[in-house]
Amino acid sequence: MDDELYKLAEQVIHHFQASGKQIVTIESCSGGWVSKCLTDISGSSNVLDRGYVVYNADAKHDMLGVSQEIIKQHGEVSEEVVAELVSGGLERSNANIALAISGIAGPGGATATKPVGMVCFAWGTTDSDTVTETKVFAGDRDAVRRQAVTHSLNYLLEHF
Repeated sequence: MDDELYKLAEQVIHHFQASGKQIVTIESCSGGWVSKCLTDISGSSNVLDRGYVVYNADAKHDMLGVSQEIIKQHGEVSEEVVAELVSGGLERSNANIALAISGIAGPGGATATKPVGMVCFAWGTTDSDTVTETKVFAGDRDAVRRQAVTHSLNYLLEHF
């Protein structure tokens, strides 16, 4: 892991340890990269309750209960789907904070309304509403995924 991601993950781990918070990660396009960053830090077992990699629609539905109708209506890369992933992750874990990521890292998979680099995020807690956000990142597959991980860690640090 590069220095920037390591420092961010370390800050998240220390912040969550101090506050007694636990997180569940639900990742699609990032393929578990957020969980990997967190588990690179000593003490992460006190913070990361569990992580899911749900790369296709069946996994999203089977593992976390995302409605097949929502997936059909909005697509796997949508704020509606990541919001449901957060709900499913919180219901199926001991965590009090959830992060979900789904996106189009490229080079394929884009549509006219969902370009390469589009990533949808959701963050939620057991006692607050879920927040969703969509970003479009530039670069190749690796760059898009790295930016998604960086954004996710920064958001966790700034808002929880």
